[in-house]
Amino acid sequence: MKMHIAPHEILQTIEMVENENLDIRTITMGISLLDCAGDDIRRVEQKIYDKITQQAEHLVSVGESLSARYGIPIVNKRVSVTPIALLGSSFNPEEMVRLAKALDRAAEVVGINFLGGFSALVQKGLTKGDRALIAAIPQALAETNRVCSSVNIGSTKTGINMDAVLTMGEVILECARRTADQDGIAAAKLVVFCNAPEDNPFMAGSFHGVGEPETVINVGVSGPGVVAHAVKKSPDADLGEIANLIKRTAFKITRMGELIGREASKALNVPFGIVDLSLAPTPAVGDSVAEILENMGLERCGAHGTTAALALLNDAVKKGGAMASSHVGGLSGAFIPVSEDAGMIRAVEEGALSIEKLEAMTCVCSVGLDMIAIPGDVEPETIAGIIADEAAIGMINKKTTAVRVIPAIGKKVGERVEFGGLLGGAPVIKLNPFSSREFIRRGGRIPAPITSLSN
Repeated sequence: MKMHIAPHEILQTIEMVENENLDIRTITMGISLLDCAGDDIRRVEQKIYDKITQQAEHLVSVGESLSARYGIPIVNKRVSVTPIALLGSSFNPEEMVRLAKALDRAAEVVGINFLGGFSALVQKGLTKGDRALIAAIPQALAETNRVCSSVNIGSTKTGINMDAVLTMGEVILECARRTADQDGIAAAKLVVFCNAPEDNPFMAGSFHGVGEPETVINVGVSGPGVVAHAVKKSPDADLGEIANLIKRTAFKITRMGELIGREASKALNVPFGIVDLSLAPTPAVGDSVAEILENMGLERCGAHGTTAALALLNDAVKKGGAMASSHVGGLSGAFIPVSEDAGMIRAVEEGALSIEKLEAMTCVCSVGLDMIAIPGDVEPETIAGIIADEAAIGMINKKTTAVRVIPAIGKKVGERVEFGGLLGGAPVIKLNPFSSREFIRRGGRIPAPITSLSN
């Protein structure tokens, strides 16, 4: 289906790109690796490497060509693959690490910045392959540059696998310890989900779901700077008018994303999947979700009223995107990653934003507790408690939630971690000092809510 773009839309897009930090955050090619499964580690490694390098051979060059043709920055070109735990049911943790390194080699050859899918889906229980992959995560992420990992530990239909929650608390801490000299960067490449979507193009939680086609192109669009600018220009508008303004802005951003997605699909001869309209911030000034909320009238992100403002923003973004495309998916809404948002960082540093307030905000945003540096002497049960709380929000509210926290080994509250690039840096945030140990170590499964009985 051809898209008609009016001249005034082109001019508006140029203004957004030049002055308001609008970009295509990622073009992500999803690749099914189900046909690479086997019990011979050497053959599986080679098949994985060959398939990714063949299917994604032109992904980067097509992205660069489209960026030049339309004058729109396409920041990242990425690949997501079938959850690797599904391929290696006969492999041990050491062999799973070998698969991660094969993924990393393939990612380097095709020139992408991240590859997602070193993943397991364990919301109801763990298979042998799941256990092996999860045990391999710390070494795999510490010894690769581009591989990202995710584990889904709960859903509205199944409840929360608390044994897996505790395990992931331990895994996150071990990831941080193995890369302590890099401020725990391995933990920044790991996401723990409840209700993980199968078509998410954003890292680190991207994987190619089993319900997806053989290959697919998904696009992630980002425009917090555009929305912040639009809100700032309307200081006298009431909140209903602000919501409509955000919807109109999101409509324009989504239109641009679908155009790029369909053109990439055509050039690569791969089906077009979805546009993920997520207001994903960067550390750059003027590209902040926190700034949008402050432009609505909050003195600082985290002040009383922040959750309500974020709810308005998230809902308006989804409504505007849904009007612009029939193929909006992934996460779509507003992200609140602390280290990647200059306004969030400032709010934490000034004491306006706590982890408790961030948790409250996740009830109404797109994902969850994201890119938050926590003290390095944290216990794994405390991390598991954070995961359990966030998973409960997702399970009860039928939404995706996630946790990506980075234990800052050797650092205390107020000190900083630095990752550089889009991952940015952040101050270490204070945690509740009281223990979750006995609750977490009960194990078992928190049952699914009554709302799961919807068939």
